[in-house]
Amino acid sequence: MSPLGPSAPATLTAEPVRAEELPARAAAVRNAGGRLVSLWIEDDEPAQPRLCVVLADAASALGFLEIALPDPSVRYPSLAGIFPASGRLERSARDLCGVAAEGGDPRPWLLHPAEPYPFVTVGGEGVHEIPVGPVHAGVIESGHFHLSVVGEHVLRLEERLGYKHRGITGLVRGRDLASGAPLIARLAGDTTVGYAWAYAQAAETALGLEPPPRARALRALALELERIANHLGDLGALGTDAGFAFGGSQFMILKEELLRLKRELFGRRYLFDLLPPGGVAFDLTPEAAHRLGRTLETLARTVGELRDLYDDHAGLRDRFRGTGCVPRELALHLGLTGLAARASGVAEDLRVSRPWEPYDALPLETAVRHGGDVLARVEIRFAEIDTSLALLRTLLDSLPPGPIASPLPDTPVRERGIGWIEAWRGPVFVSVRIDRRGAIRHVHCHDPSWENWPAVEYATVGEVVADFPLINKSFNLAYSAVDL
Repeated sequence: MSPLGPSAPATLTAEPVRAEELPARAAAVRNAGGRLVSLWIEDDEPAQPRLCVVLADAASALGFLEIALPDPSVRYPSLAGIFPASGRLERSARDLCGVAAEGGDPRPWLLHPAEPYPFVTVGGEGVHEIPVGPVHAGVIESGHFHLSVVGEHVLRLEERLGYKHRGITGLVRGRDLASGAPLIARLAGDTTVGYAWAYAQAAETALGLEPPPRARALRALALELERIANHLGDLGALGTDAGFAFGGSQFMILKEELLRLKRELFGRRYLFDLLPPGGVAFDLTPEAAHRLGRTLETLARTVGELRDLYDDHAGLRDRFRGTGCVPRELALHLGLTGLAARASGVAEDLRVSRPWEPYDALPLETAVRHGGDVLARVEIRFAEIDTSLALLRTLLDSLPPGPIASPLPDTPVRERGIGWIEAWRGPVFVSVRIDRRGAIRHVHCHDPSWENWPAVEYATVGEVVADFPLINKSFNLAYSAVDL
């Protein structure tokens, strides 16, 4: 593993390994407290695909393993027994590229043939099945949830995703780094800043480019605004799902007001296309910065008042406390990440453990709770709103002068660049591989939902059916972001 310092470029040299060596290398990282960052197949040379595995040690130092496969029919050993999240990544890679893992789950991930899907069968007296989705009410994305229940109690939950495949990897291939950015920014609409920044970081590394200090500060400002907006929306939805409609409506009002302000200041409610490689496509005048600061002060007061309501509402806390528990040991086993991991006592936040500019110079502590339940995930959101508001005040008070973008060079300096950003849901990872002309050969994007979706299954077992929507919303994972 080769550690990267706070300001080091996100460069990783792929270490060639043999397929038979992979399980031992992965197990050594796991036994030392490390984790799987991502796994994928690169097939820009279809006759000779490559398996790529990125691992992180306990200090968030990264290692990149690359296994050359003679042809697509050759299998590699599954890592699902070491890193559970690997199983779903392997299934997706097989459907996308035709390269299968030896000993892995043989069921399809993205491909949905007409024959019945082989869910795990739960038998016994009184057991029945409840299918939920894949089409849902409202604007929720497509996902099928298969519940096996006795009465109202859930014995097993299985998820079937893969309904949102858009062929992002193929659409980006052959483009230059600048024209690939809009597609990656739309991988998950609620995380457009996170993905855009991770992609920009990867592209800038490949190009040997440093964005200006003002651009970095404005990117951080956009990322924290995105974090706050999503937390506000989730807190409102959780209040509504738990029967507290007043709290739900108040948080939704706050989110809407913030989105409207972003539209006025930046031209976008959701900040698509504002973080291209090289810098940012927006700036803040002193007047706009002052207005944003005043709005954030009002927001902080209102959120504090609503937090008191949530804390004092006995019925609400009764629904939250003890519901959908993921103990720390299970979180570590599953490789849980992001805010869901922090709610289960796992203190991981890339802004602290592997800070990039400007976070390496900002005061920040990781918010952690130990309950692992819906209540803990609610409390994490409140704590992170407070932290983001404090970071935004610091950023607004110290915005550096100067340009907001650097021109993109014509010639790249590296074949590959990576980006790793702590977005609102958790770490977003992007790998970009380019040719000598700067054309994209392969892009891979990894969302924290890959690791966290299995935790929803575990957290629902033993609960009543009516609590499943509440548990699911407390994680609020992405559907489209696990369908490249």
